[in-house]
Amino acid sequence: MSSKLLFCLLWLPLSLSLGWGEQPMNVLFIMTDDLNCDLGAYGHSLVQSPHIDQLAKEGVLFENAYTNFPVCGQSRNSFLSGLYPDQNGVTRLRRLLRDYVPDVVTLPQHFMASGYTAARVGKMYHYDNPRGIGTNSHDDPASWNTRINPIGRDKTEEDIIFSLVPGSFGATLSWLAAEGTDEEQTDGIVATESIKLLEQYAKEGTPFFLGVGFYKPHTPFVAPKQYFDLYNPEDIEVPRVPEDYLSTLPAPTARQLRHWKPQNDLPEETARQAIHAYYATISFLDAQIGRVLQAVEDLGLSDNTIILFSSDHGYHMGEHGYYQKTTPFEAADRVPLIIATPDMPTGGSRTDALIEMIDFYKTLSELAGLPAPPSYVQGKSLVPILKNPDKDHRTSAITQVSGGYTIRTPRYRYTKYPKTEGLNQELYDRLSDPAEMVNLARDANYTDILKRMDTIWETRVAEVQQRPVGLRFIPPEPKDHGYSLDEMLTKDPVKTD
Repeated sequence: MSSKLLFCLLWLPLSLSLGWGEQPMNVLFIMTDDLNCDLGAYGHSLVQSPHIDQLAKEGVLFENAYTNFPVCGQSRNSFLSGLYPDQNGVTRLRRLLRDYVPDVVTLPQHFMASGYTAARVGKMYHYDNPRGIGTNSHDDPASWNTRINPIGRDKTEEDIIFSLVPGSFGATLSWLAAEGTDEEQTDGIVATESIKLLEQYAKEGTPFFLGVGFYKPHTPFVAPKQYFDLYNPEDIEVPRVPEDYLSTLPAPTARQLRHWKPQNDLPEETARQAIHAYYATISFLDAQIGRVLQAVEDLGLSDNTIILFSSDHGYHMGEHGYYQKTTPFEAADRVPLIIATPDMPTGGSRTDALIEMIDFYKTLSELAGLPAPPSYVQGKSLVPILKNPDKDHRTSAITQVSGGYTIRTPRYRYTKYPKTEGLNQELYDRLSDPAEMVNLARDANYTDILKRMDTIWETRVAEVQQRPVGLRFIPPEPKDHGYSLDEMLTKDPVKTD
């Protein structure tokens, strides 16, 4: 029996139960890099993102979606494997997934096993961005039938990009209002190559899982000049923090907020220029996403394609006096997430449900009508929320950070560093303090709430550290490749994207 016939026989009853008819459901998995929720669809007053906004009108927008680790490599290996970072061993940057869970069936592999072709264009697993652009970087070869690595002018013309540390781009604020067209930039090529694959799949009738991995708005913030012209720098507000702010925080959090020394205490004008460049890069990115979404429509694929759009984690642009990711705060941990399916009855809805990126694996598998994922896959399918956006999903969302974990409930954020002496907790009442600036951990009025949150924290941490049954795990060696955040602090920022 041919693999295509076997796939059809397996898929048909599942697809009919979901109401999809006889066509296999394709997946367009759009992942961005370092994109926070500064988008029109999320209520930002300045950022222009018309194509993402339009997708939100067609799908369900998740107001409270959280990464499981606010660093590129750790986050991506988590949601693509369906395992929490402690479970798959990738708790340090640049670790390779199969060094620790060699037999894991990743999300795109699960689709391949059901007869799909799986392809990625650009960044899906970890990249040293921008250093690794044009290479496979730290990708997982077993996850894809096709891998395409674009490279554009933002990479080949790095010598003309401004950086706070000359020649440093990976983790240092850097930007350029570029000459030339969208299609000459790396993300423009990501869109072009993705469209070519869509054209091929539409012509051949190939069921696909296509990962479209954009490199922006990760530093350097590079976009054609026209996107910079969308914004008036005078309209940009630079966040402020009190002088004694760091003294209210546990030492690990304070250290994270100050470790990129060239980006501490930025002059007002420099900060405004950086934020301006970030907004411009988001608008450029939005235009490339729009090109891909338009191709889906033009090629007649919209009737049988599931679209998931998100980012690997958020990004601070001056909140808490910081410009980067890695922190236990909303700016770094919260991600944009929109899921759209054909003829979605709940299209244009928003949900306040707490969700984690680890939920992607089971969600896309169920939406496509695939057999159940391997039993060790974690997370919870979001399909019930897509059917009823008012439905609850989780009582908390957990994010791992260096030395600790932070959890979000509908009202509070609670962070704890168990090995830190002295003050090792943070508690924020997001109802009265949505900016998470007033640590209530030592406020006697919140003693009972602190205890309740600590109980939730202990339960969730035990869950994410539990070794999955039925999956071989090779513990990391003490001196393996990759490094922790504490080790990152001693390294050149250009090498620690």
